[in-house]
Amino acid sequence: MRRRTVLISAAGAATAAATASLLSACKSDDQPAWSQPSTGSSASPVGDASPAPGDAAFSIVPAAGATGVSPGEPVVVTATNATLTTVAVTNSGKAVVGTLDADGKTWRSTGPLGYNRTYQVTASGTGADGQTVQKTGSFTTVKPGSTASVTFQANAMTSLQNGATYGVGQVVIARFSKTPSDKTAALRAIEITSEPAVEGRWYWVDSRTAHYRPEQYWVKGTKVSVHANMVGANLGKGVYGDANKALTFTIGPARIAIAENKTHRMIVTIDGVQVKNIPISMGKDGYVTTATGDKVLFPTRSGTHVVMSRELEHQMSSASYGVTDPKNPNYYDELIKLCCRISYSGEFVHAAPWSVGSQGKRNVSHGCINISTPNAQWFYDNFRLGDVVVVRNTGRAQQIGDSAGAVWDIPWNKMIAV
Repeated sequence: MRRRTVLISAAGAATAAATASLLSACKSDDQPAWSQPSTGSSASPVGDASPAPGDAAFSIVPAAGATGVSPGEPVVVTATNATLTTVAVTNSGKAVVGTLDADGKTWRSTGPLGYNRTYQVTASGTGADGQTVQKTGSFTTVKPGSTASVTFQANAMTSLQNGATYGVGQVVIARFSKTPSDKTAALRAIEITSEPAVEGRWYWVDSRTAHYRPEQYWVKGTKVSVHANMVGANLGKGVYGDANKALTFTIGPARIAIAENKTHRMIVTIDGVQVKNIPISMGKDGYVTTATGDKVLFPTRSGTHVVMSRELEHQMSSASYGVTDPKNPNYYDELIKLCCRISYSGEFVHAAPWSVGSQGKRNVSHGCINISTPNAQWFYDNFRLGDVVVVRNTGRAQQIGDSAGAVWDIPWNKMIAV
């Protein structure tokens, strides 16, 4: 049986079409377009002339001899007037996994490639006339200047757990190991979907941290899927993403507590039904000046918070904000029970049996939401990470970095859609 030598068919056209598709999908009026990464050393060849009509052919994308190829893009081998039997994509003898369509017409790699590697592609099959067809080629992936990773957090103190259940106020926090100079590309590398589907947007809290949320609280029962397609993502200035990641989580019941300073009460609803009306005492008026001259304000921060941790006991000390003299009237160092943290600075909903006489009447705490021990036990038993605690009318607004829930206070039109 004679073996036919097959030309590289339509490889250049397929590469151009793929690039044009990416530009169309990613371009917006106010965002930069994505472009194929390149080492800048050479242009990718466009391939050989197309075979005559009716000839058997295999086309390979990326094209033979291509350089600066994104390792996030799949290798695709397509048969024309032929059927693929086997496709091997290898680097130093290690094979890249892929799948062949049932009709034997298209093979596609299913895993990411590596950076700065040369891959050999060998495709074998049979033409419509029964003749053996074989095609080979090679290409080289881009060499990054450096790589960056991303982690997904429930808040700055704990990561999002795959398969976990969170409250309706839970945000997705993406934390990059290096500041991405192309922040649009960084966000576009992360795909977040939900069932039922809902639009979400991003907000950069600092140069390396972005928070994602829908316009309104999540709906109970929603399944949220997070995929970081980091391999091949050009984050700017030679920095590329280092590894893909994925996780899913589920939204639990809508547990929402609203602490109102005007009434000194906290109304709690579950799935829209009021279940508690709790007397509270929040942060008192005034401040303390620390030994370093800093002012520490006592009023509880108004705004949207979420539960960030739950602790049966937590040692609370005024030393955390610079008051260490036991003679100072604002000094304390106590082991506190039944604590649900709602801010990074140390605001909690917790048991405060010493202030029961003031709960429902006046504010006497140093910033926490004081409630009785029985109410604190109920709150601790029922509220989970991502459940919402809204504080109102204290005269002191929280800032974006004060809590994991503060992004809910950002106007929707200020959030970034990608």
